[in-house]
Amino acid sequence: MDLVSFCHIRWNFVYQRPQHLLNRFAINNRVFVIEEPNYDKESNCYELKKDDQYNLWVVNFNISNDVPLNRRNEVLQELIDTFFLAEKIDQYILWYYSPMALKYSDQLNSAVTVYDCMDELSAFKFADPELKKMEKILLNKADIVFTGGQSLYEAKKDLHHNIHSFPSSIDKAHFKSARIAQSEPSDEAMIPHPRFGFYGVIDERFDIELLKGLAEKRPDWHWVLIGPIIKIDPAALPSNENIHYLGGKDYNDLPAYLSGWDVATLPFALNESTKFISPTKTPEYLAGGKKVISTSITDVVNPYGVEGLVYIADTVDDFIAAGEEILQNSDDKIWKIKVDNFLLNISWDETWNDMSSLIDQAIENKSIKTFKKSKAYV
Repeated sequence: MDLVSFCHIRWNFVYQRPQHLLNRFAINNRVFVIEEPNYDKESNCYELKKDDQYNLWVVNFNISNDVPLNRRNEVLQELIDTFFLAEKIDQYILWYYSPMALKYSDQLNSAVTVYDCMDELSAFKFADPELKKMEKILLNKADIVFTGGQSLYEAKKDLHHNIHSFPSSIDKAHFKSARIAQSEPSDEAMIPHPRFGFYGVIDERFDIELLKGLAEKRPDWHWVLIGPIIKIDPAALPSNENIHYLGGKDYNDLPAYLSGWDVATLPFALNESTKFISPTKTPEYLAGGKKVISTSITDVVNPYGVEGLVYIADTVDDFIAAGEEILQNSDDKIWKIKVDNFLLNISWDETWNDMSSLIDQAIENKSIKTFKKSKAYV
């Protein structure tokens, strides 16, 4: 059975939850990842790009800038129908990350519809004002719903009859390689120690004022920031000499950077956009053998803070106190054993296996309901 996913983020932007999950499905099945449409093209068409490693295609639907606003969704529906026919997609799973995609895909009749709610997108900067309305429609259409964290599950558990929490997971082997000394990337090798690192998207969720205060109060500590800067003005970021913006990096290169840090950090702002996030980098940092300081993000506090695996600090002084304690205590053997025990049964493979079982069950239940309904009219 094929899987068709409507994704709100560009496939090659940052390697995160959608890639981890859908690439696993693509080992044995065809996967089509449909990105958000492009509305400034010369003609109406779609483009396919095959992934080099997996049985996966990235699909771009292009709409001519001559198409009026009130006809865009109609044209998209026609393109999608043409695409499904051309690629012989007839037995398939629909997998939504973007509720807004329902505007041009509601005509599709899938074996099962999955909504993987990885974030509370309506709380993000520049979110479409119709997003909440479209999510309500998607929740009504979906046969099964997954959430990207426990706090998001708690917020939505009463909105669907078949909803399950799947917090951020980890590719342990990939990040555990950071525990072994590696050849340092050239742009990090020149940065003095101690190094406090972060990788991820730098946007409205990032606590700019906290970073600025830390850099000013401890000019001898160096902050290594890896990731693209989006939705905020780069000029608004602090430019202290001990803050180093290295830009986006390939997922495969992250362990090499992580290996060279003294402390890993999650300096998120506490606002609407971070209320329900479950940072994937938390278990990744830990698997890499790095002690972590995080602001009090709910899904980091519980379980990681509660289990004593991550330091929680919201102020400059508390962040510095945690950093000093980490730097002064180099013996972390017991802590690493505790980390490894905690991460023992956490992996993207386990997550996908559990999701697959639930999807199979949802397909079976839907088939039984369809059969019973058809018999009722005999």
